[in-house]
Amino acid sequence: MRNHLIVLLFAVACSSKSSNQENTLAQIENPEVMKYAVDGKTIYENLCGNCHQNDGMGLGKLIPPIKDSDYFQASVHRTVWIIKHGQEGEIEVNGQLYNQPMPANPQLTPLEISQISTYLYNIWGMDEGKITSKQVEKYLQEKPEF
Repeated sequence: MRNHLIVLLFAVACSSKSSNQENTLAQIENPEVMKYAVDGKTIYENLCGNCHQNDGMGLGKLIPPIKDSDYFQASVHRTVWIIKHGQEGEIEVNGQLYNQPMPANPQLTPLEISQISTYLYNIWGMDEGKITSKQVEKYLQEKPEF
């Protein structure tokens, strides 16, 4: 049964639009990472994609990109914290200043945040591996440096 699930996950990932320019799951080879990332992709597209866009490119000078973002890539801890607690104030992403608040998502569980994070940190050329809910819980206990 488990092998059938893994095959199904790979089939779903490969059947979606597959290009390195998109938020594809096709580059993920580890089945454990894939299980988290499949759910994370759905959560991301439902909660985050409207502003950051499904392709991760953001909204011009209003909402920063996630894809190829120096700010995003610099700290998983900070990203997890921002997903849960939101962020206000000016930030610099790839040399561009942004000052649009990001709303908090207090309803998200550590598992859901781990799924979103695993998805985002394993697409667009990144290979961070599975970010567990235990890691997320640890990150949420201490506010990171901004």
